[in-house]
Amino acid sequence: MAEITAAMVKELREKTDAPMMECKKALTEAGGDLGRAEEILRVKLGNKASKAATRVTAEGIVAIHIGEGGGLGSILEINCETDFVAKNDDFLKLARDCAELVTSQSPADVAALSALPLAGGSVDSTRMALVGRIGENMSLRRFSRIQAAGKLSSYVHGGAKIGVLVDLVGGDETLGRDIAMHIAASKPVALSRDDVPAELIEKERSIAAEKAAESGKPPEIVQKMVEGSVQKYLKEVTLLGQVFVKDPEGKQTIEQLLKAKGAKVAAFVLFVVGEGIEKKQTDFAAEVAAQAAAAAAR
Repeated sequence: MAEITAAMVKELREKTDAPMMECKKALTEAGGDLGRAEEILRVKLGNKASKAATRVTAEGIVAIHIGEGGGLGSILEINCETDFVAKNDDFLKLARDCAELVTSQSPADVAALSALPLAGGSVDSTRMALVGRIGENMSLRRFSRIQAAGKLSSYVHGGAKIGVLVDLVGGDETLGRDIAMHIAASKPVALSRDDVPAELIEKERSIAAEKAAESGKPPEIVQKMVEGSVQKYLKEVTLLGQVFVKDPEGKQTIEQLLKAKGAKVAAFVLFVVGEGIEKKQTDFAAEVAAQAAAAAAR
């Protein structure tokens, strides 16, 4: 019997997107014949799973799990191709189960999470079985696990397209939810000024410098204009600097709100489904015309 190497397993996995152990079993059954192993997997998992693996997954949901007592929790993004599948009960259950596993098992990364036991198999085999049954690609994209300094609060919005997990020290449950809702609405990039990535600040400074230079004002005034723009930017993108969305007068910042309540935010995580994923743009009219032309040719 031919030796089943890691390279062979990797090649079959890339072709079919099947779990690694399933690939190894199929290769063993096929005596190392890659083509035959692919056929075996398609029989087991369905041809849909193989075809779906190449399609972009830019829809999906954010799932959140908080352990008993609120001191430990996780937030996870799982993707699919269409919003319709994002509402499927089995897909939602997979998301909830995975978020709970992140909380309880603390996997190092998505690969480690995918290998964890679930439903008589693994997370990855469960995902693949669902892909084969529904015929749409699905992928675990990212997760974050928080061991709270205080107590965790959460908020999901827009059919779970936006999810927030907040570690609030002090305050109460209402304040925690209000802060989480604010984050979902205002989407800060960092907690405080010190946490804003240097490259973002430099980019903003460069843009501000170009605008200020066009004013024709003296260099010392231009410099003040640039610094003023940077400071304004830092207020707008940091949680503590933002004006609380529920403040009727639009004056109280989150920092002021927390101080008034004797509380502080130790950390937060914000996930927006599909953020940064390039979605495929479809020209529906052209697609219909192409299908009609193909039908006429047949």
